[in-house]
Amino acid sequence: MKAVVCKAWGLPETLIIEELPDVVPKAGEVMIDIFAAGVNFPDVLIIQNKYQFKPELPFIPGNELAGVVGAIGDGVTKFKRGDRVFAFVPQGAFAQQIAV
Repeated sequence: MKAVVCKAWGLPETLIIEELPDVVPKAGEVMIDIFAAGVNFPDVLIIQNKYQFKPELPFIPGNELAGVVGAIGDGVTKFKRGDRVFAFVPQGAFAQQIAV
């Protein structure tokens, strides 16, 4: 999968697109194939290390996403493959997949 990765603090043009391993959900998680992600002013501040939420480098920015459940971890009963979903996460929405 492809993801936008922040490896050093800076402006949006310092972000890098990388090929990363596909996401496999753990027990209690679902893997979402992301079709859309919101871009907000806090995202720009976070990648510059100017926001109260300060993730460790490297990280995948973005916290709003919408997509379709692509895989289910053990013990998940409220979702099934193909369900349309949206999520608000601390980071990781600027990618093709995420586990939540």
